[in-house]
Amino acid sequence: MASGTFDPIWQQRYRENPTYRSHYPWSAVVSFVLGHSPKARARSEISILEIGCGTGNNLWFVAREGFQAAGVDGSATAIEHAREWFARECLDVRLEVADFTTALPFADASFDLIFERAALSFTTREGASACVAEVWRMLKSGGLFQCGPYSDRDSSFYRSPDEDGTVRDIAVGTIIGGSQTRFYSLQEIRDLFRDDWELLSVKHVEEMEVLRPERVCHSEWLVIARKIQGHSR
Repeated sequence: MASGTFDPIWQQRYRENPTYRSHYPWSAVVSFVLGHSPKARARSEISILEIGCGTGNNLWFVAREGFQAAGVDGSATAIEHAREWFARECLDVRLEVADFTTALPFADASFDLIFERAALSFTTREGASACVAEVWRMLKSGGLFQCGPYSDRDSSFYRSPDEDGTVRDIAVGTIIGGSQTRFYSLQEIRDLFRDDWELLSVKHVEEMEVLRPERVCHSEWLVIARKIQGHSR
């Protein structure tokens, strides 16, 4: 693995903390998949990949809806849990253990849709750029990528990041813990998708807990980008 791009704390969390083993999909993923999957083709012909799939809660939904589903995560524990769960459910999902900031074991132009839920926030600046390049490679021409990285307006973004663009040992806000965490400005979102992408939607989503004295705010982006047709790397 590239130095510092994948945080091994996730392997520990999936192994020791059952709360990280969610079995229900995120609503943003449901909306993206059902709203943006090609309507002129059968669902069984539409391929969808999740980057940083964890224990497979989103892929459970994707597979049950009849799409071709695949996922990748750096935690072997998370992937093992997902495989056992999908076997019990008789769901056919391709799962791979891999660092999503390196070359992934999927062919060029093999997916119609790719999505992630904050995976880009748990890697370095270098790792995020490498991941987006891999997503571009794996998407079909005109394919869509949805990502949900954390915003620099989040309460946990309380100090300047380290040299690699991440904040460590977070002690305030909603993202407390030892993970390396990256928070994005709007300009950083634009820079990440500057070449060979068309930004279709960039939403800023905030939730504030007003009953706490410090009024903690969780803040993230919801981005949909299209691979520009006819471009090559």
